Amino acid sequence: QLQFVESGGGLVQAGGSLRLSCAASGFTLDYYAIGWFRQAPGKEREGVSCISSSGESTNYADSVKGRFTISRDNAKSTVYLQMNSLQPEDTAVYYCGESVGVRACMPISGSSWGQGTQVTVSS
Repeated sequence: QLQFVESGGGLVQAGGSLRLSCAASGFTLDYYAIGWFRQAPGKEREGVSCISSSGESTNYADSVKGRFTISRDNAKSTVYLQMNSLQPEDTAVYYCGESVGVRACMPISGSSWGQGTQVTVSS
């Protein structure tokens, strides 16, 4: 199974920004569609954004469109999530992983998850 390491989370005030990084561990990301997913306390994990293997196609959840930007640097085997205009409802643990696709922005069944990175937005 593919392994990922997430970083970049933190505590910010509403309206602030963070950039998350997702690094591949032991493999190269080049051939995989990758997604960012988040899980808030008491809620199910949800897809936030996905990007194709080439980076040419992206998809965003309605709740983050216009505020978040996903990108990737295959030479560094890293996928990023730039988060602007953060709101308290964005508070969650953010995970990255292989996605079924870009339009179908959901994790591969049976995927193992890293530790994630905590994002906390205060009002």
